[in-house]
Amino acid sequence: MTMTRWSDLSERNRRLIVFGGLFDATLRIAALFDLRRRTPDEVRGSKRTWEVLVSVVNSAGVVPLAYFAFGRRRSR
Repeated sequence: MTMTRWSDLSERNRRLIVFGGLFDATLRIAALFDLRRRTPDEVRGSKRTWEVLVSVVNSAGVVPLAYFAFGRRRSR
């Protein structure tokens, strides 16, 4: 397996990587802020578990999206 250097990537690929990283970071921050403002009754499962998953798991945005789709209880 050969490692590709940043300088060997095309400008397009560099931009895609940077955009993907910013997108993932934005989703993570939004999910963590949302978790902080909710009470435990408004979250499906443990708030602590969601915080760890959103913060630590390398997911390319999948875990924060899963939190927004399945981790929050609907307002009544």
